[in-house]
Amino acid sequence: MAGTRSGPPPFARMAADPLRWQLLQELARSDRRVRELVALVGRPQNLVSYHLKQLRASGLVATRRSSFDGRDTYYRLDLARCAESLAAAGAALHPGLGGRAPAGEPPPCSVLFLCTGNSARSQVAEALARTRSGGRIAAASAGSRPKPLHPYAEQVMAARGIDLAGQRPKHLDEFAGRRFCSVITLCDRVREICPEHPAHLHWSIPDPAAGDGGLQAFESMAAELDTRIGFWLAAAGAAPVHAHVQEV
Repeated sequence: MAGTRSGPPPFARMAADPLRWQLLQELARSDRRVRELVALVGRPQNLVSYHLKQLRASGLVATRRSSFDGRDTYYRLDLARCAESLAAAGAALHPGLGGRAPAGEPPPCSVLFLCTGNSARSQVAEALARTRSGGRIAAASAGSRPKPLHPYAEQVMAARGIDLAGQRPKHLDEFAGRRFCSVITLCDRVREICPEHPAHLHWSIPDPAAGDGGLQAFESMAAELDTRIGFWLAAAGAAPVHAHVQEV
């Protein structure tokens, strides 16, 4: 008797649609608003919104309200969920395809992380990129309105064995004219005042100091950045696109 056959796993069904695949590709690169995705894929907004709804229902895509003005919504790809879904899809096809191959060692590269205060998110991202790459990534951070390093940022990084004591807040104008392989904005406010260029990526990370600003908010911020930077490092072997930082 023939073995039992099942249909395609959920990730395969989601990714099989050409437009959904385009949306996944765009969101894998940077968090985006609907109007930006419409322009990037060249399809009507109602169609893009429909497929984004399908991707959200699948758990592969999530949304976050802009922390800049609260009116816009950023769509982001859940990379960890995608990795799990891809592994499950591979295992459904053949048991030997269920694991992820280890990422290769990233080549020398430079990255600048930006947020408003340069007191938590961008400082944590800078330290994580430098440490997780074994020092092969030349990481820096800055802010549009620098403030002193937040003690909770130092605390959550110390728990990860990373000391932020040597890092200081810097204004982004300090890096004007410098070339970086990537410039990554972590704050919706900074993202919307910084000029776009090919090497500009955006990760919509909530300000952990907003609201009650408790330690758990800083821990969640550090955990999300650790995950995102891990996937970013895995992709760092691609040919870099250099960008100049402009004054704002």
